[in-house]
Amino acid sequence: MYERSKHSAAVAFSKGATRTWHRIALAGILLLAVFLHLFRLEQEGYANLYYAAAVKSMLTSWHNFFFVSFDPGGFVTVDKPPLGLWAQAASAAIFGFNGISLLLPQALAGILSVLLLYHLVRRTFGPTAGLLAALVLVVTPISVAANRNNTMDSLLVLILLLAAWAVIRATETGQLRWLLLCAVLVGLGFNVKMLQAFLILPAFYLLYAVAAPVRWWRRPLHLALATVVLLVVSLAWVVAVDLTPPDERPYVGSSSNNTVTELIVGHNGLARLLPGGRNWLARLGITSAPSDGGPPPSFSGGPPPPLPGGRPGKPPGAPPPPVGQPGGLLPPAGGPPAPGRSGGRPFSDEIGEPGLLRLFNHQLAGQISWLLPLAGLGLLAAAWQTRLRLPLDRRHQNMLLWSDWLLPMVVFFSVANLFHRYYLEMLAPAIAALVGAGVVALWEDYRRPGGSTNLTVNWRGWLLPLVLVGSAAVEAVILADFPDWSCWMTPLVVGLCLVVAGVLVVVRLVR
Repeated sequence: MYERSKHSAAVAFSKGATRTWHRIALAGILLLAVFLHLFRLEQEGYANLYYAAAVKSMLTSWHNFFFVSFDPGGFVTVDKPPLGLWAQAASAAIFGFNGISLLLPQALAGILSVLLLYHLVRRTFGPTAGLLAALVLVVTPISVAANRNNTMDSLLVLILLLAAWAVIRATETGQLRWLLLCAVLVGLGFNVKMLQAFLILPAFYLLYAVAAPVRWWRRPLHLALATVVLLVVSLAWVVAVDLTPPDERPYVGSSSNNTVTELIVGHNGLARLLPGGRNWLARLGITSAPSDGGPPPSFSGGPPPPLPGGRPGKPPGAPPPPVGQPGGLLPPAGGPPAPGRSGGRPFSDEIGEPGLLRLFNHQLAGQISWLLPLAGLGLLAAAWQTRLRLPLDRRHQNMLLWSDWLLPMVVFFSVANLFHRYYLEMLAPAIAALVGAGVVALWEDYRRPGGSTNLTVNWRGWLLPLVLVGSAAVEAVILADFPDWSCWMTPLVVGLCLVVAGVLVVVRLVR
């Protein structure tokens, strides 16, 4: 293992003037993001009718707006916290209630996430790594699909990337205000998708605890204070709703006892992680729970009431449903989980069964997992370039952040009882960052003279062509499950990777 100075060449270069081609490439990537996120956006219609109906109702009164009421009469709420739907309602208030106004906040959040990820990766690993990371995020299939929908995951990802920027600043400077800003942002993320936002906390806590330039005994104190701020911001709306007398607000949809607290812990908590998770609360005497295999009640055991002037779950004036979709019924993607075929485990057809290789199954591999192996190898390559020592340098701080962003989520989505595929957008920033940093590290190793007397350096120079061959094999396996695509994409992708790998081998041997 060879050493570099504490401030690596990538860091030094990232602080210098960005070359003209970097600016042109960034503009091209952003234009691609704009195209993929906004082109023909109107053809998506109202997207998720469950949330579209809620926004329509929220525009009728401030009461419905605050409580995110599903229906205009303020009878029952949706199963999500308010912040993401407030953004959609604000857009609809400005541009009118239509499909584009509902989808615009998510599309813009996706575009801004690309720019923000470029900045986060560039400042440590250089502009080339930042460009690669931004490009990977732009072309990740599940990211594009989620950002063209009115599910709120894209807004959550943007908020968490801002929180990552804040915790990086806190770790570099040791200033408490940046850590508190991070806590506020994660708390806002909680008010977008509840506990899903907290999947990022292990990365933030560990990074600050290990690398913050403050005395060791101050770090837990800072983290404790940040935790208090996090809980205050996260639970402000929850407490406001639960303390409101039940007869003065809508019923909390998908809860079993008409509280947001149970919604968080039950429907959006244990039920997502464990089979029969809500029954654990019942065994503890905290709440009642539905039987396994059936969806939790939206309101007192029954579905939400139909909207005036439209079919159940369909906003007035909404377009007819696509062929093959039950007319106007609430799709499972927005409302409470629905049982699988023949009364089986919910979502098994959408995400497959829990297991070590779930992310590589037929349902999920093509959405997010095709670059997971490259991200893992990129992590090793980028982290290996400098000796690991305390205090961590900027490179290792960022590798710790992105790896701890990715690994807990990989574990969760591998073992979780149920979730929707679009939740996997949470993995995309970390995968993109590790791929960008890793490919640049592999390229730097490859360019080192092959005749070096340092066997470690010499051997590492061959990793880039080997990684290309391995990536080609992974892509071929994934594409094999999609015959219509595999017939032309497999020869193209595998052939291109093998040709490039062969050229790299020849050049290195000749050099």
